[in-house]
Amino acid sequence: MVRSKSFTNLIKEFGLDKKAVLDVGCSDGEHLECFGPGSMGLTIIEEHVESAKAKGLNVALKNIEDENFDLDQKFDVLWTNNLLEHLNAPHAFLVKARKLLKPGGIMILGVPVVPTPSWLTRFSRFKGVYAVSHVNFFTRRTLVDTVEHAGWKVLEARAFYLRSKLLNTLINAIAPHIYVIMEPNPGFKYPRK
Repeated sequence: MVRSKSFTNLIKEFGLDKKAVLDVGCSDGEHLECFGPGSMGLTIIEEHVESAKAKGLNVALKNIEDENFDLDQKFDVLWTNNLLEHLNAPHAFLVKARKLLKPGGIMILGVPVVPTPSWLTRFSRFKGVYAVSHVNFFTRRTLVDTVEHAGWKVLEARAFYLRSKLLNTLINAIAPHIYVIMEPNPGFKYPRK
């Protein structure tokens, strides 16, 4: 199976192949099969559960947006790629997700973003952000703000197309997809209005 350069770079940089990862919105397990022992996937589509289980993957039919969502397991890493833009309540998801991490754990959140010069969305490479099934739209800045205002500390927010952190940082303004690497902010409090 062909892996994206970004995904391969993230696996290597964060050792995801050696960690217990919760893949929220795992589809049929394309990414999940690359994560370490104890990893698990969540999806809301029954056919995806069946397909993933046929590959020997641990996948549950659960919707993290359900009011009664519960999971009795904690993970080293939460992985969500191409999910936040589909959720009805991204803030509620981000708040709930903090409880699914082991101490010292991180979340890797991949989201298509509107590039800083928005006219770039006229080109096909950048049109994915406006997919018909998306209900939320983010720029890199609004994505970081959304994450921070849900109680997360952003460690990095950048593209992972290249192995060089510096070069990836330079292309952030025009990158159509950003990954936010974050950890729970233990001192987080909602600001007074």
